[in-house]
Amino acid sequence: MYELENDEKKKPLEKFGYWIGKKLGKGGVTIPVVRLHGVIASDQKPNRINIQSVNPMLEKAFKIKKAPVVAIVINSPGGSPVQSRLVANRISQLSKEHDKKVLVFVEDVAASGGYFIAVVGSEIFADPSSIVGSIGVVMGGFGFDEAIKKIGVSRRLYVTGKNKSTLDPFLPEKKTDVDRIKKVGTEIHKTFIDYVKTHRDDKLKAKDDVLFTGEWWTGVSGLDLGLIDAIGDMHEVLRERYGDDVNLKIIEAKKSLFQIPNIGLSTGINANSIAGEAISAIEERALWSRFGL
Repeated sequence: MYELENDEKKKPLEKFGYWIGKKLGKGGVTIPVVRLHGVIASDQKPNRINIQSVNPMLEKAFKIKKAPVVAIVINSPGGSPVQSRLVANRISQLSKEHDKKVLVFVEDVAASGGYFIAVVGSEIFADPSSIVGSIGVVMGGFGFDEAIKKIGVSRRLYVTGKNKSTLDPFLPEKKTDVDRIKKVGTEIHKTFIDYVKTHRDDKLKAKDDVLFTGEWWTGVSGLDLGLIDAIGDMHEVLRERYGDDVNLKIIEAKKSLFQIPNIGLSTGINANSIAGEAISAIEERALWSRFGL
């Protein structure tokens, strides 16, 4: 009778033990993954990044005790500076509270507010063709004063406080308004710069007048400038560090009834709402298209 060698005898048992381990969640290191995709804005729409939508996912990820790190995947052209800071700070707080490092992986783009969030990572990884940086502030709007003149409409506006109508789109632009908005932009830009320096100052490899002009770069150039730590994708990096049987646990947001569109529930058409949605869609498309996406 053919007798199995000791090593051959062990193989079925090892496979059975591995299968049981996998069923019990012990087959490999578990790494929670939180994906932040979309424009950063406070409104509760699909593909929006804000503290309200992101915080439940972050808390769930960091509560996985056996996980050595938390992976954050970012794909965002930016948006609200306030929401960017709130999300970044929350990631930083949870990292300290649970004593877990954060590995950030950039997909197509982590620019402006997207990069603001990325810098809280212990390490930042990107694809060679990813877009990173854009450390600056953009503030814009539309002017309709010439248009309403052509169609014979006059603007009637009653305010208290001389600056209450700053940058009203139906009034001619005033230099004082522009100067005021630029001052606000400068203050927000300084907050951005300070935040990047706080988290990556010892890693940055270029001067301020190169890094903080609002320019953006590919992952390759971003590595040379110290904006990221390495070139690599999530699966590649995590398998290298934690083995081929690493278990990636995707943390997703819970679906809410309030996120279901109210199709057919109203017979009225709100023109202002339609116009607002159209402008919002154009602005969102413009944010992505700046980076060829």
